[in-house]
Amino acid sequence: MGAMLADLPESRTEPDGSAVVRVLSYNIRSMRDDRAALARVIRACAPDLVCVQEAPRFFRWRKAAAWLARESGLVYVTGGATASGPMILSSLRAHVERTEDLLLPRTPGLHQRGFATAVVRIGGARLGVLSCHLSMNARERYEQGGLLLDRLAADGVPHAVAAGDLNDRPEGRTFRRLAAELQDAWAAKPWGGEYTTRPGDPPQRIEAILHTHGVEVLGCGVPRGLPGITEADLRTATDHLPVLAALRVPPAHT
Repeated sequence: MGAMLADLPESRTEPDGSAVVRVLSYNIRSMRDDRAALARVIRACAPDLVCVQEAPRFFRWRKAAAWLARESGLVYVTGGATASGPMILSSLRAHVERTEDLLLPRTPGLHQRGFATAVVRIGGARLGVLSCHLSMNARERYEQGGLLLDRLAADGVPHAVAAGDLNDRPEGRTFRRLAAELQDAWAAKPWGGEYTTRPGDPPQRIEAILHTHGVEVLGCGVPRGLPGITEADLRTATDHLPVLAALRVPPAHT
């Protein structure tokens, strides 16, 4: 697999009150695969925030979400069935101010989609968080991209991160719409791997971590080769690869 990947900066609070926050985005395919491998991957990433897509939504979904949080060393924040798949987990470092799960307008015949959202404080920083899984239908996806931007603006939080499965490539219409107003963390400072599809599938980057201006990217990408993450676990945990970013978020008073 090659040399081990240098770790991202660790989570920390700076003397000026800014916070280095590790954000993970991961499509977990309703935890239908190797749950133990999934938890090991998440734990090895040492995230402060996890934006999950395709969280369990049906029978005993809360029990499954609680298991994943516990085994990953995290706590459940919001989402799951109440957001039709997107979910947010966090470390104990995050102090949750508020949460809201939103169901998006649905096109007849297509899957229900939603957003899991929260506002958290980490160190001296205050951050809006949105987990999403956009439509596979191009027209609906583009409309959902607009709703995502509207939601972040309506939160009234100067600094925010939106992460998830966009079902669109960087050259796609929806991806470009989002990147015109938010910063694509991978494009700003690539680290690790680029493509979020597993070996054997067409190489593409359809997952992304996006953030508002003023947030500094210290690195973002697929954590292949990160200490504690094996290729076997990445293959068996789910059918997507995770995206990990380290972001420096300014203190709330600036």
